[in-house]
Amino acid sequence: MQPIEIQNILAELTRSIGETPIEILPIAASGSARKYYRIFTERRSMIGTYSENTEENEAFLAFSKHFHELGLNVPEVFTVNKEKTCYLQSDFGDDNLFAHVQRSLVAADPSTGSGAFTSDSRFASLRGTKQSRLDGPSTGSGTLITLYKKALSHLVKLQVLGHQGLDYSKAYPTERFDRQGILDDLNYFKYYFAKPHEEIEFNEARLGKDFEAFADFVSQAPCDFFMYRDFQSRNIMVKDNELYFIDFQGGRKGPLNYDVVSLLYQVKAQMPQATRDELIQYYKEELKPFVNPDEVKFDLYQPYFVYLRLLQVLGAYGFRGLIQKKSHFIESIPFALKELKTWNEKHPLTDYPELQNVISQLPTLNYPTTLNSQLSTLNSKLTVTINSFSFRKGYPNDFSGNGGGFVFDCRALPNPGREPEFKTKTGRDWEVIDYLMAKPPVHVFLDHVKGIVSQSVENYMERHFSNLMVSFGCTGGQHRSVFFAQTIYEWLKTAYPDINLKLNHIERKIKEERNA
Repeated sequence: MQPIEIQNILAELTRSIGETPIEILPIAASGSARKYYRIFTERRSMIGTYSENTEENEAFLAFSKHFHELGLNVPEVFTVNKEKTCYLQSDFGDDNLFAHVQRSLVAADPSTGSGAFTSDSRFASLRGTKQSRLDGPSTGSGTLITLYKKALSHLVKLQVLGHQGLDYSKAYPTERFDRQGILDDLNYFKYYFAKPHEEIEFNEARLGKDFEAFADFVSQAPCDFFMYRDFQSRNIMVKDNELYFIDFQGGRKGPLNYDVVSLLYQVKAQMPQATRDELIQYYKEELKPFVNPDEVKFDLYQPYFVYLRLLQVLGAYGFRGLIQKKSHFIESIPFALKELKTWNEKHPLTDYPELQNVISQLPTLNYPTTLNSQLSTLNSKLTVTINSFSFRKGYPNDFSGNGGGFVFDCRALPNPGREPEFKTKTGRDWEVIDYLMAKPPVHVFLDHVKGIVSQSVENYMERHFSNLMVSFGCTGGQHRSVFFAQTIYEWLKTAYPDINLKLNHIERKIKEERNA
């Protein structure tokens, strides 16, 4: 469904609850196919969600209603359309726990960010003997460790209280995290990460047997709790010094360990193990009034759930990054590899030799963690990627994974390619530039482009968005598209010096590679 159609449905839903929509703005997409919009009325803002996966929607709607009635910090759903493809829910803002982690990473060295990824310096203030040092630096809504403790306290309530009376028949895609679910996660890693790397050698039959044995053991962990499934810091919103929890539509009945691991072993946070150990101890103390951690053998299963989560995460990065070509997932791979290597050194999988063989080869993969790639996800600057391309060859790929942006069609403008003297020239040559600048329609087109692009750049900067793509297409990708891409690049460089700019002349690059 087209965005305008979705916005029309959301507008009608807003009116159905007695409010008039003033503005409906798209929210940058994440890894899922769901589409999110922020809806403003005179009274408040709400989040509008659209997804064609009605089974997943029904899971979220049922879980949200149950948790909200228990007083847990989840979105309230205000209304849903009869097709169950669109619904309105509470808006908790844009600040989340991961953003607080990012600010802590940068604060490790405010000038360059150096050291934040090679030591525990950013969490050093969480250690020590005095309570003031234990709590660490302020993040604006409480200290970082305080926020993590709050998250774990809420998690206990979601897992134990939220489980009671929950209708798991609504869970999607399965009611229970069982042996098959464990095998699915392990195979996700095998097919989307291990196998695409041909340099990793393994015996598939023996690896399959190890997966079966691993799943046999881990599936014995007590599973009479709500398992959030994706309990990580991006899904924990921070508003008015309180935490709220979103995106639990994949939840099901399951073990306690999985969600604790998901939060504390989120690889880009790179939390020191000593801090994790402290927070795990805090979690178990919070759990004791409801469940004895020893009776559910929490410590026995914990190392295996760390493996399971890290392997599942690598599978996700392989699928979203290596296959779907979303760059921010590829940038996460070295952090996951480092985390898995460290864990494997402390807890080798001697009972699963072929799985151990595969894991021991992962550090040899060439995923350098350079300072620039690390900081690209930490700085708050908007990156505008500008492309020139040929419509005959297809649209440019969006490697940011965010979608959106603009594609401007230059084919309605005068074409230098029809003039014999310009056949071998490009839109960067002064002869072509002079030819186009002498045409009044070019200036009209350019002014319109600047007006449209500047509106988005300023809005995206204000809302701390990370990526915008602006592409110019013409017939051959040689003259008009190159001229406009180059012109807008130079204009943005002057008009908005605080943004990052990338310029790609796709056809020119292809020709240069062919001639190399």
